[in-house]
Amino acid sequence: MTARAAHRPGGAVRPVGAVTRGTTNPNRLRRMDRWIAAVHGGELRRAADPVAVDLGYGAAPWTAVELLDRLRTVAPRTHVVGVEIEPARVAAAQPYEREGLVFRHGGFEVPVPGRPLLIRAANVLRQYDEPEVAAVWERLCARLAPGGLLVEGTCDEIGRRHVWVALGPEGPRTVTFAARLASLERPSDLAERLPKALIHRNVPGEPVHAFLRDFDRAWAAAAPYASYGARQRWIRAVRDLTADWPVADGPVRWRQGEVTVRWPALAPRT
Repeated sequence: MTARAAHRPGGAVRPVGAVTRGTTNPNRLRRMDRWIAAVHGGELRRAADPVAVDLGYGAAPWTAVELLDRLRTVAPRTHVVGVEIEPARVAAAQPYEREGLVFRHGGFEVPVPGRPLLIRAANVLRQYDEPEVAAVWERLCARLAPGGLLVEGTCDEIGRRHVWVALGPEGPRTVTFAARLASLERPSDLAERLPKALIHRNVPGEPVHAFLRDFDRAWAAAAPYASYGARQRWIRAVRDLTADWPVADGPVRWRQGEVTVRWPALAPRT
């Protein structure tokens, strides 16, 4: 990946980025979409022309189709643009176009008119090197409209475990951990789904390692609540975490198997 778009002969612009594996499945991003609709739906509703970008949707268009459906439940005028760097994937997706949904060939330059109010990049930067992340974040944030949001993260193949960073035009704001609680043995199981900016930082001395350590301890202390279900145990553990960590959300989100922490508390030390 380069910091600038390359130019082909004849003046055509080569998309910025590299082709990724393209693995995708229906409903893989439902936890991320649910969170976006809850926290960003108001901005989408208020916008005159709300455009959301599914950046790097992969070998099949399911995530872009689902993003449109989920966002329109809270902001009916939302339009979604699926962007892929592999031309064959764009051609395969175009039969799924409909009112409010189009697919375009491109990369981190985000080839859409104007400035989108949302860019979602899931399981894309996972396949890049850690030193490249900051430049990609900066490039994507610069494309956002005022009040826009970039959501970048990683999940497992069927969407049971997911961690993402939310960024505004000014940079990273929060980190959200989300899980299907019935299949979660301990919160630190989410470590394998940390986004690229954090996954190599899960080592002693780094804030994200300390957070997951404390989360496991709170989870263990909340074991008596397991008799009421995994949800109640999660809520109790997160409530205990708030004593030492800047948790940015509340019980409404915790009940969904989520917890959001402010970025400065988890940012890498170097």
